[in-house]
Amino acid sequence: MTHTATAEPGSLKKTAFRLLRFIEHRSAYLQGKGYGAATIKQEVALLQSFLSSPPQLAVDIGGNVGNYTAEIRRLNPNAQIHTFEPSSTNLTKLQTRFASDTKITILPFAVSDTEGTATLFSNAPGSGLGSLTQRKLDHFNIPFETKESVSLIRFEDYWKDKLSGRHIDLLKLDIEGHELSALRGFGQALDNISVIQFEFGGCNIDTRTFFQDFWYFFTNAHFQLYRITPIGAEPIDRYRECDEFFSTTNYIAVKKR
Repeated sequence: MTHTATAEPGSLKKTAFRLLRFIEHRSAYLQGKGYGAATIKQEVALLQSFLSSPPQLAVDIGGNVGNYTAEIRRLNPNAQIHTFEPSSTNLTKLQTRFASDTKITILPFAVSDTEGTATLFSNAPGSGLGSLTQRKLDHFNIPFETKESVSLIRFEDYWKDKLSGRHIDLLKLDIEGHELSALRGFGQALDNISVIQFEFGGCNIDTRTFFQDFWYFFTNAHFQLYRITPIGAEPIDRYRECDEFFSTTNYIAVKKR
């Protein structure tokens, strides 16, 4: 008498759960959830697709080493670009990289809802993970002990004093969980920006901010929200709890006219 080998029930469950996690991950990714780790060219192109003409004034808040600024420049040779970056390590890189470009202004500030000083935390000098919150990343075996004192600025103050209240065509905001704090310091400048790109992800767990906060902030300010996906920009017409997805995701807010 022969016996047919069968998988143990526990093994079948593990296989089923692995398959379900794979489906969940791919479905989320195609919706743009977790898609925003290395998509700068698509981000800038999509952002500009909402403009009726090439941008004349662009702002990059959280410039890091300048890759986003460089892509704006590549597409727009005549645009003025103001790039904010608090890390002294990255400031040196930015100043060297754009030394010959007189239309790019490098600003040594972290943007927030108040002026003053704060501590920039990271896992290494110049890290792209640098945040004004000391993140807990033990589960990734990433220490977050590097510290640097940085200067804070309200964007509305800079907009009024240095930009003379000019209209801003596009603005990118990627400051590791402190995007909402920065936006709360935009004041009247918010009504004078055509399109804003902002990042949402794991760092918002550490700062205890949610997509719901951004949804209401931008809806009340008369912006239409979109999520950047592998196949384009998906309109986000209403808030849903399933949008609270804490892997790097990029959104576009377009001012309604």
